[in-house]
Amino acid sequence: MRTYTVDIVGKKVDLPVYQIGENLSIAFFNLHGAQELTEYCGKKIAERIKDKNPDVVLTAESKGLQLAHVVARELGHEFYAVARKSKKLYMQDGISTVTQSITTAGQQTLYLSAHDEKLIEGKKVAIIDDVISTGGSLASLEKLVEISGGEIVCKAFVLAEGAAKDRKDVMYLGTIPLL
Repeated sequence: MRTYTVDIVGKKVDLPVYQIGENLSIAFFNLHGAQELTEYCGKKIAERIKDKNPDVVLTAESKGLQLAHVVARELGHEFYAVARKSKKLYMQDGISTVTQSITTAGQQTLYLSAHDEKLIEGKKVAIIDDVISTGGSLASLEKLVEISGGEIVCKAFVLAEGAAKDRKDVMYLGTIPLL
């Protein structure tokens, strides 16, 4: 299997390369089950954003969940908010927004429960996720914060993919190319 080695602020990680389109491959970054890597990345992100003094961390399921857990814990937060990819029974009174992501075929809806909407309302929010590429998922998370009445104080990712590395409005720990 072909791999791509990425440097995440001093930690080298070999990522498998997967073809996702006729002329497009990605170096696939997956935190699921990678406890040591998740802890490392979460702590590094928390160090970088602590001076922004966020009140709450927001992420999108699913690969951002473990990362947000570590970041929130490191910042001393009791809770963090999660935008879900499907509407659960307890979310009947929540909000939603539609997005397009490079790793998702077609449009995707992100849902925020009323509980998480209240966590964000009037608060300083740090948006955290594993990878930023096209920015589609980030745009939806930003919209959920806006609808909820929160203020985004930072947007931090483990990796910036492709042209996302040139964005000035996000922080990241490393970069990967679109292949």
